[in-house]
Amino acid sequence: MDPQDHERFRDFVDTRWSTLLRLANLLTGGDRHDAEDLVQIALMKALGRWRHIDDPEGYVRKVMYRHQISRWRLRRPHREPTFAVPPEDPGVADGTSAADLRITVARALARLTPRQRTMLVLRYFEDLSETEVASALGCSVGTVRSTTHRSLARLRDLAPELGAPVRTAAAAPSSILPKGTHS
Repeated sequence: MDPQDHERFRDFVDTRWSTLLRLANLLTGGDRHDAEDLVQIALMKALGRWRHIDDPEGYVRKVMYRHQISRWRLRRPHREPTFAVPPEDPGVADGTSAADLRITVARALARLTPRQRTMLVLRYFEDLSETEVASALGCSVGTVRSTTHRSLARLRDLAPELGAPVRTAAAAPSSILPKGTHS
């Protein structure tokens, strides 16, 4: 690798590390060590092909998706991550509701199977179309649709409060779960 490529790679890692780590954290169900490993593995694979990559972030993300698929295909025993539970404090202003929501979503995602979690992360957190998810995961669009449907149903069972309407700043009712997913 020549010095210019080396510098481009370092700049990429410096600027995109936190974004890639957030994605990996969602894909691994909140296990920080697994998330860091996932990003590092993807970056190592990218480093080997750096000169030939037109879209570095897209390449690294696709490597992360596929490596995570390989992990859940190995059927490793599911370890449920633990999360610190904030103490109930009635004196705290409602500014914590966003943090509570993030904790609820993280806990619910962590309790899904890795395949279900991967589908939901790609569809709704990465905002990929069904076709893009199918391409990234090497499966059919029908598989993406059915797995996403079952995953959302399981997510609603695990955290029914995510499907409940919430008030936005404009006081318009909305839901945390995607539209059209309520049974």
